[in-house]
Amino acid sequence: MQIPTLVGLLLGSTAQVAAQFSYPNLPVDFLRTSAPVTPLPNGAPWGPRNVMNTNAYDDPPKTGVIRTYDFTIARKNLAPDGFTREFLVINGQFPGPLIEANWGDTIQVTVHNQLSNPEEGTALHWHGILQKTSQWMDGVPAISQCPIPPGSTFTYTFTADLYGSSWYHSHYSAQYAGGIVGPMIIHGPDDNKCDIDLGPVLITDHYHEEYFKLVEMVISKDLDAIRHKSDNNLINGKNNFDCSSTNRTNPCRNNAGISSFKFTPGKTHKLRLINAGAEALQKFSIDGHTMTVISNDFVPLKPYNTKVVTLHVGQRTDVLVHARKHETGSFNMRATIANCSLTLNPNALATVYYGRTRPRNPPTTTPWPEFLDSVLNQCANDDLSLTVPKYPIRPAPVPAFTQDVAVNFGPNATGFLLWSLNGVSFRANYNNPILLLSNLGNNSYPDDPEWNVYNFGSNSSVRFVIVNPKIAAHPIHLHGHNMFVLAAGKGTWDGTITHPNNPLRRDVHILPGFGYLVIQMKSDNPGAWPLHCHIAWHVSSGLYLTVLERPDDIKNLQVPAIMAQTCRDWSAYTGNHIVEQIDSGL
Repeated sequence: MQIPTLVGLLLGSTAQVAAQFSYPNLPVDFLRTSAPVTPLPNGAPWGPRNVMNTNAYDDPPKTGVIRTYDFTIARKNLAPDGFTREFLVINGQFPGPLIEANWGDTIQVTVHNQLSNPEEGTALHWHGILQKTSQWMDGVPAISQCPIPPGSTFTYTFTADLYGSSWYHSHYSAQYAGGIVGPMIIHGPDDNKCDIDLGPVLITDHYHEEYFKLVEMVISKDLDAIRHKSDNNLINGKNNFDCSSTNRTNPCRNNAGISSFKFTPGKTHKLRLINAGAEALQKFSIDGHTMTVISNDFVPLKPYNTKVVTLHVGQRTDVLVHARKHETGSFNMRATIANCSLTLNPNALATVYYGRTRPRNPPTTTPWPEFLDSVLNQCANDDLSLTVPKYPIRPAPVPAFTQDVAVNFGPNATGFLLWSLNGVSFRANYNNPILLLSNLGNNSYPDDPEWNVYNFGSNSSVRFVIVNPKIAAHPIHLHGHNMFVLAAGKGTWDGTITHPNNPLRRDVHILPGFGYLVIQMKSDNPGAWPLHCHIAWHVSSGLYLTVLERPDDIKNLQVPAIMAQTCRDWSAYTGNHIVEQIDSGL
């Protein structure tokens, strides 16, 4: 019997709302043309739930509201920093449109794949969403779905099951480095006083080569090509670039412009920082202003003050900034690529200004000494002793299963330099998604180890001890979970767990160079979940494994018929077209 699609079920039972909210200083690139609605209808639509009385993983609300979006993915020439190149864009823009909802809303995004010359498949991943009731909507081809073929349409439908700041991006090859990224905000309980929410601040390293050429460089036998440097750094899709520094023939103009943020004297402002880049570890700061960290990823934290925020790829941090009471001047906002990443121009600037109008001349303020020191010397997240979740959750002190994972880098049998986990460099099979195979009862994979599936059976909890003998730091991301971060550091783990009764939870954490990362998950979400480095070039060259969680329960998932139809569509497309999968596929 065919299972009705989620779209049909939801449209038959709930109200539908065209969603677009506005922020005081949101760049026009984020805006859509649909009618605005209030982000908080009837007060708090999540009812009596608040930060301290609700385990968000066990008791998400259901508001009965659908937020609908319509995305067309295509190619377009753009010049966000003055240098013109071809982008992959959503609705003609980079960064992509803002997705916004309330905790407990249903988000529905219809994606039209209009990629041509050359044609490519695509898929969108909703970073940090647990997908507990829609595991097939995670948006990872070869894992939870087949790619959306060129000329085809697919509708994602899922619950906004956590709240806070996040982003979405393509998970097909390294497409998101070509421009398929956008911010996502889910409003929920917040017991921190904030007068003005300034919205998302996307920080992205920026390359002047189009993404497929970059993939060709990093999937290589040439170490110099693999270590290709970004050309610039952007805040909300903007920064200046010195056109005299390039020999390329692409059109280029100086003084393309930078982003700006208006501060109101005496008010408290929220900034939602998101590293949506491809490779770079970023440092964020505002000259002359201290920030209060209130959230990492989708997890509210006990507040602490800092002058610099560290964000590796995929990480988000919400901060509060208390504006000066009688200020009238302007200040530099800074996003700088850390010394351990690869770039030609590490510095992105934006203007923070007081008063009615933005000043004509750029600020002349200087950075905090702590910021400069962090850029040069810290390639890790803040010490785990600082980052304490507000809502306490105690992980299993002795996990049901422990998996050791070794990161490595070196040549394969044909001499290509690849990243690997436990000696295996992953390669996706787009035509046979692991979740859909498991749903059919097939948990036996070919002898080819490139699938790199770890079947943890019915174990109630799994601990990963990840060891990194190389110098590069890796932002490790686990889908389908907020992982417990038990320990991270240089050298060898001595067994000590930071805050064992309430460790940090988040969905991305930095594995330091020459060090270790110890994470743990509660097996409460049957599915096939990627565990990978979020540096685009590292996952492209194989730094990936699939966590197969509770396969006996995966068999009982009511997967909608559209998933099989998309695979039939992809099979028909690939029967007549050659797919240029020169990397892992993710």
